[in-house]
Amino acid sequence: MSGNNPGMEMTTLSALAEPNRMHIVELLREGPLTVGEIADRLGMRQPQASKHLKVLSESGIVEVKAEANRRIYKLRPEPFHAMDSWVNSFSRIMEERYDNLENYLRELQSKEQSQQPKNNEEEL
Repeated sequence: MSGNNPGMEMTTLSALAEPNRMHIVELLREGPLTVGEIADRLGMRQPQASKHLKVLSESGIVEVKAEANRRIYKLRPEPFHAMDSWVNSFSRIMEERYDNLENYLRELQSKEQSQQPKNNEEEL
């Protein structure tokens, strides 16, 4: 997505853009769950949940662990660290811009104050 943050993938954002997948990620934030638990909690059919989990898995957002005949899904931290780093890069830029604006406003105030006549000068 960006040369400065090669770990930030467009596939991560695309996968999270779909509301059902975002809801699944929000559920998994609380801890690992099976497909059935996810489907039950979100009120969707298991095949639908499985399709969304496949997309999340292929994009690297979740990982799956087979336990007997169950599949347990959990979030992978790496995509979220990359996203956090990417978002923070914008914060640094905005902080710099705010600092520049603050310096400019101080400069304007200083000029304005230096151009105002003193009370003693007005009386003379």
